[in-house]
Amino acid sequence: MAIAAIASAISPVGAQQPVPIQTPAAVPAAPQPANMDPKAILAIIRSTLLALDQANKTGNYSVLHDLGSPDFQRDNTVAKLGEIFAGQRNVNLDLAGALVMEPALTLPPQIETNGLLHLAGHFPVSGDARLNFEMFYQLVDNKLKLFGVSVNVAQDASSSPVEVPAPVVQSPAAKQPETGKPKAKPKPKSVVDPNLLQSPQ
Repeated sequence: MAIAAIASAISPVGAQQPVPIQTPAAVPAAPQPANMDPKAILAIIRSTLLALDQANKTGNYSVLHDLGSPDFQRDNTVAKLGEIFAGQRNVNLDLAGALVMEPALTLPPQIETNGLLHLAGHFPVSGDARLNFEMFYQLVDNKLKLFGVSVNVAQDASSSPVEVPAPVVQSPAAKQPETGKPKAKPKPKSVVDPNLLQSPQ
């Protein structure tokens, strides 16, 4: 599996622009449904996979870095992105096939308590294998930019996982607001965590 934070509001190669979501006035105490057009959700997922696929195939992550949210750009250099996705490049993981398929969402689109849009699901690829994904987006200047993405190939629940080495860059976990005196909210930070997206059991 691999994860990194990429921007999806500026869609590469003519991908459809996603429709910005409306953020709540206050941070919710629990995840809330994201009221978005299913076509916009599909456009976001596909543009993210396209950006990652092109970066992996060219080995050039400078555009991917430029498309990232400010928090992502702060925490990840171009060289670091190349290291993060080296495993996928080494096995020639091809994500392009998923762009013509319909994903099955395993998590209804939702806004986490930290304000990030959270999407998760999978695409069929071949035989019993499927491409799993998990994505987080940050609203910046009324545009959705990808803050974190996890991608891995695995067999279905009845089979053993497919070995695709890939490290992870993860978006921060959602935190519940504390009662009492309000505290300054820390800036989100990407961290390496290879256990963000587990293969199905």
